[in-house]
Amino acid sequence: MNRIILASSSPRRAALLKQISIPFEIITPDVDETPFPFSEDPAGATEQLALCKAQTVASQLNSPNCIVIGADTVVVVEDRVLGKPDDAAEARIMLQTLNGRSHCVITGFALVETGTDRFITAHEQTTIYMRCLTDEEIDAYITTGEPLDKAGAYGAQGYGGSLIERVEGCFYNVVGLPLAKIVTSLKAFGQVGK
Repeated sequence: MNRIILASSSPRRAALLKQISIPFEIITPDVDETPFPFSEDPAGATEQLALCKAQTVASQLNSPNCIVIGADTVVVVEDRVLGKPDDAAEARIMLQTLNGRSHCVITGFALVETGTDRFITAHEQTTIYMRCLTDEEIDAYITTGEPLDKAGAYGAQGYGGSLIERVEGCFYNVVGLPLAKIVTSLKAFGQVGK
């Protein structure tokens, strides 16, 4: 089996791979995310950025036969893309925007095989229905600090799970990796069984 490298500093993505017993190493990519056209094509942009992350890490490896996984997640509400908030004030604005309505979470991912030109890109989209929140609930959630490093200013796997009324689609996608599609893609490279 090839070495699997996760091109991400996200503890949530690492936890998801551990959850399904995939052995992997972590190498954090140094990638400028600003050129990617999230507002024009959120799904395509997440795939492009995920591929850029995976290719950046793959180019640093001297070893053939490694599979590098890159990923990027965004929240989209009414054609507006929400990334990670810069501060508590921006987190409050994002949460007020999502309050009592549905939105999409899109995770683009890429697998790159070192030593060859093979790669796969894909994405998963999940619809989240946020319950109606009071200003006090939003402020209390922000004081936990959890919203500050999450796309859309909430984490479904933590305290933010209490903000969610309903999920349609892959829950793991909302956390950061669509596990079923990742496993299917790894199988295409001859990984994780047959």
